[in-house]
Amino acid sequence: MAWDGWFTIIVTLTVLVVLTVTRVRPHIAMMTALTVLLATGILDAQQALAGFSNSGLITVAAMFIVAAGLHSSGGVDILVKSLLGKPTTIRQSYIKMFAPVVFLSAFLNNTPVVATMVPGLLAWCKRINMSPSKIMIPLSYTAILGGTLTLIGTSTNLVVNGQYQALTGEAGFSLFSITAVGLPVAILGLLFMWLFFPKWLPDISKSPAFKNVREFTLEVMVEPGGVLVGQSVQQAELREQKSVFLVEIERNGTLLSAVSSEERLQGGDRLVFAGDTQGITDLLRIRGIVPSTSAAENTVLAADRPERSLVEAVVSPHCSAIGETIREAAFLERYGAVIMAVARNGERVPGNLSNITLQAGDTLLLEARPAFVSRQRYNKDFLLINDLGQEAPNHNKAKLAWAILISLVLAAGVGAISMLTASLIGATLMIMTGCCSVSQAERSLDLTVILTIAASFALGMALQQTGVANSLASTIVLLSQNQPWLMLIMAYLAISLLTEVITNNAAAVLMLPVILEMTAKAGLNNEPFVFAVMMATSASFATPLGYQTNLMVYGPGGYHFRDFLKVGIPMNLFIATVTLLTIMLIWPLN
Repeated sequence: MAWDGWFTIIVTLTVLVVLTVTRVRPHIAMMTALTVLLATGILDAQQALAGFSNSGLITVAAMFIVAAGLHSSGGVDILVKSLLGKPTTIRQSYIKMFAPVVFLSAFLNNTPVVATMVPGLLAWCKRINMSPSKIMIPLSYTAILGGTLTLIGTSTNLVVNGQYQALTGEAGFSLFSITAVGLPVAILGLLFMWLFFPKWLPDISKSPAFKNVREFTLEVMVEPGGVLVGQSVQQAELREQKSVFLVEIERNGTLLSAVSSEERLQGGDRLVFAGDTQGITDLLRIRGIVPSTSAAENTVLAADRPERSLVEAVVSPHCSAIGETIREAAFLERYGAVIMAVARNGERVPGNLSNITLQAGDTLLLEARPAFVSRQRYNKDFLLINDLGQEAPNHNKAKLAWAILISLVLAAGVGAISMLTASLIGATLMIMTGCCSVSQAERSLDLTVILTIAASFALGMALQQTGVANSLASTIVLLSQNQPWLMLIMAYLAISLLTEVITNNAAAVLMLPVILEMTAKAGLNNEPFVFAVMMATSASFATPLGYQTNLMVYGPGGYHFRDFLKVGIPMNLFIATVTLLTIMLIWPLN
């Protein structure tokens, strides 16, 4: 192997280490690798940028818009409300939930499906008197299994298909090609959850961390004629308090939310602070601050105000504020919202609010202006935004959105048009018919995912061009002693482990060239091995960080990390066994 092969190995290993042990975002790491490979001449411009024109990537982007149309029109809500009902046992609730989630995840990206379902299922759990901790992990796992049913169920399947076409020159796979393995895996996976999860999952029946807003807020008043009258919030040093943070001001019946540091104080202003409620003593020591004269039932927060929006948001692993304290994150300036409380592992984090260091999976209670929800709903800093005002969506276009989705699935399913063409037509119709606006379509495009996928193609191309994939394939063939079944098992396990440390799309793109080289060397049928790549990159259950949907349910379910290990490791092993046996039974490996 020449110098360029060894250099590509170094670049690849560096990317893996960076993604595993640092907070560098995947798209930054992958784009840096692309730049290095281009600058060193290992890849030319056409090879380095080929991923950006790949049909799989374009299909992924179009399906994001289709999912946005169904979400914005309220189409998902109609399906959920008509099918969930009022089960009386946990197993009955699983049966009610499995059908809509599997169906939606088979034809839409499973991330927006889970984002849409979480608020509805939390309200449903409350209505049927069931702990969300019994429902949230099954929701995520069901969405993952549903995504394996079709080529468009998860972005990974589309990416693998696109790269397979580019590397082999073959026509690629049809919409339902993977269903032969995905369907038995999904059915048995759901049965596994139905049998064991009611006992294995914890019953966290305590009150939600943010049930009573007044438990972690406090109210004081600016003394009429006092020294603070006329001073700005900054001048009065109300932003300098260590244990509390100013959230809002009520002035003459008007509410000022997400208060600016430049806001001038007036006599009689009622100030609401969030944080450690023991900080009331520190506040009352400030000259010009007096106890609020309002009765307990007449507090500022007790009133339902149109100017206020209380929002729950789950911190994404891509959030730029991770690792910063709340004070350092400057949420008000960055997002136009104020953090009122933080919950971690289902419990509110007590103590000094300003000094809490944000982590992926934290659930934040924010106060913001009403526009915040619509502005940030597709911001990738947050995996879930739940408007506690529970504003009902507009269902006027719901039936039309369903008609568009069903039409594109049927057209692609019968082979009338390609999946790329169907997805582009579907995305165009969603916008033209008003199922989603242009701005909603733009916000639905996950730029970080798109860049990660496109740049990953460059690294995969380099592995093939420099002979690295050939060398790795030879090693696997040698270790497996030319036993096809052993090669399949080794390939699946290698991809599954890689998926746990980097993104599933990147793992698929990096490993597919190796798998194709391996099957070519051993003279094997590559189709079952390609399906093994698709399944292994989706079947990530063991940790909340392994798959985005797992992290989305982490906070709302009130889970600890060990809860995922307890149910996820057996689930991983079971799904791996079923997948490998199904592939070996259906397809000849030789």
